[in-house]
Amino acid sequence: QVQLVESGGGLVQPGGSLRLSCRASGFVFSGYAMRWYRQRPGKKRELIAGLRRADGDIEYGDAVKGRVTIDRDDAQNMVYLEMNLLKPADPAVYYCPAWYYGHLIYWGQGLQVTVSS
Repeated sequence: QVQLVESGGGLVQPGGSLRLSCRASGFVFSGYAMRWYRQRPGKKRELIAGLRRADGDIEYGDAVKGRVTIDRDDAQNMVYLEMNLLKPADPAVYYCPAWYYGHLIYWGQGLQVTVSS
C-alpha cells in the first residue's frame, strides 16, 4: 500500500521556522522526484520545492525562494522541507507528492501549517 505521510506542521510565530517531514512507503522511493506543494484557502496549489531523484536538481517556488530548503534521505524514504522566516502568507496545507518522469503519481493527505503570534 502506497503511503505518503507528512508531519511536523502546526503553529509557528511569524519569523519562526518549521521542519516538515514526509515518510514514503509502498513504492521505490529513490526512483521518484519529490516535491512540496501548498494550498491556501481560495488559492491554487503552489509549488514550494522540488528535488529530482537522480541528479539532485532542486527547484524552489518564487514565493518561498531563499526561505526554504528541500532535502531527501533515500535510505529512510524521507523528504524534508526546512522553512524559515515564516510569514503571514505561508499558512496552508502542505503536501509532498511523488513524481515520476514529470507525472504526478502519489499524493499524501497533507498537513496544516499555521503562522500566528
